[in-house]
Amino acid sequence: MKRRLNNITAEEVCKKRMGNEKRVYEVLEDLGISYSVKEHPPVFTVEEAEEYWRDVPGTHCKNLFLRDQKGKRHYLVVLEHSKKVDMNNLAGQIGDGKLSFGSEGRLEKYLGLATGAVSPFGLINDSSKEVKVVLDEDLKKAELVNFHPNVNTATVTISYRDFEKFLQWCKNDLMYVNI
Repeated sequence: MKRRLNNITAEEVCKKRMGNEKRVYEVLEDLGISYSVKEHPPVFTVEEAEEYWRDVPGTHCKNLFLRDQKGKRHYLVVLEHSKKVDMNNLAGQIGDGKLSFGSEGRLEKYLGLATGAVSPFGLINDSSKEVKVVLDEDLKKAELVNFHPNVNTATVTISYRDFEKFLQWCKNDLMYVNI
């Protein structure tokens, strides 16, 4: 008997995640974006990932999936991995009340992602454009940026300029803040 999680089998989950990663590479290629990939064991935190970043150039990013207090607005906050976020300050800058982390169910619903694989590439799955992208202003200084390709077993490196191109293609609302 196959074990079911949220009414789908573990095998179906694996197939979906592999398709999610493949879709990232297809979109990047369709947009003419050059990228490199570093595969590694599954990582769920920045601290775990640092071990595998030693030979990966560029700015490594932390990606936070947040929601407002009522759960009506959702945000993908992208910042340099070593920065700490003051949630009250961030809420003030984006013009919202109290912020909290979005649940695993919301992450799946809005970005099609699992915990540990939060990435701007999840915006590919946000066909309704419900998630607002919030970028730390300091990322503009980066030549290269690194993200998971919607799975936590690899890191993709692209230029910051190409990252902006990707975000324009996504068409989600975007704002810059100082973290």
